Amino acid sequence: MELKTKLRVKIAENAGFCFGVRRAIDLTEKTAGKGCKVYTLGPVIHNPQEVKRLEKKGIKTLKDPKKVKSGSIILRTHGIPLDLHKKLEENKNINIIDAACPFVKIAQNTVKRLSTDIKSKDKTIIVVGEKVHPEVIALVSYGSGKCIVVENIKEAQKFRGRGDLNIVSQTTQTPENFNSIVRVLKKHYKTKVYNTICKATLDRQKAAEKLAKNVDLMIVIGGKNSGNTTRLAQICSEKTKTYHIETACSVKEKWFKNVNSVGLTAGASTPDWIIKEIEMRIRKVSAKRHLEC
Repeated sequence: MELKTKLRVKIAENAGFCFGVRRAIDLTEKTAGKGCKVYTLGPVIHNPQEVKRLEKKGIKTLKDPKKVKSGSIILRTHGIPLDLHKKLEENKNINIIDAACPFVKIAQNTVKRLSTDIKSKDKTIIVVGEKVHPEVIALVSYGSGKCIVVENIKEAQKFRGRGDLNIVSQTTQTPENFNSIVRVLKKHYKTKVYNTICKATLDRQKAAEKLAKNVDLMIVIGGKNSGNTTRLAQICSEKTKTYHIETACSVKEKWFKNVNSVGLTAGASTPDWIIKEIEMRIRKVSAKRHLEC
């Protein structure tokens, strides 16, 4: 039955799974289908609901890889520290499947090259990103002790160092934050910039911003532990009223009072089934209000 509602619901052109996440999920499910013990080192992606779905298929999330004696370990999309990767390779009874996003691998290889390149041996590597994010922790490990993480303009203004700088980025940073930090550092240091922000991230941010400008309300869907989803919520909130939610049960009827249009976008780790559940919940809530009018 078609739900009658005056509310217009629009979904951003780029929303949900990116190439890297879809590849990781496909690798994980394919490995589980072979009947062996399958583990992921940390959550394979930053979406608690999708991780739970995978757990029901027998895919266990590990905190301590030392407990695994055999089977397959899938490395998360964000990558893992270099020394941990090497330790895992020492156990010949473990099958390692690297599900790190190809764009994350590019960033890792860039940092590794800059840390060993004779021409850059005296340069500090600045990683623009969140210090506690798994991707950034892994990136720094490839820097041979030459990396310093800068999160925002304030930290860039306080930075004091010697020599020239090589600047790279966490793949899910906003261009605005990355470029503003670069501008601050360029005032005081000779710099070389390597923009390692993922194109899919840029496309998703642009599509979300475009939609947010043309609706009364934005719903951003994805894990609260997801950096790229949090940034989508920040971008949208600058344009219109915005809520960041993980599941359909978080949708509140009161949000849609005097709202004629709502936009939906989702982080790179948000599966289609969650987006559809939330869209249907919004339509049901709106249809209820329509009947009460």
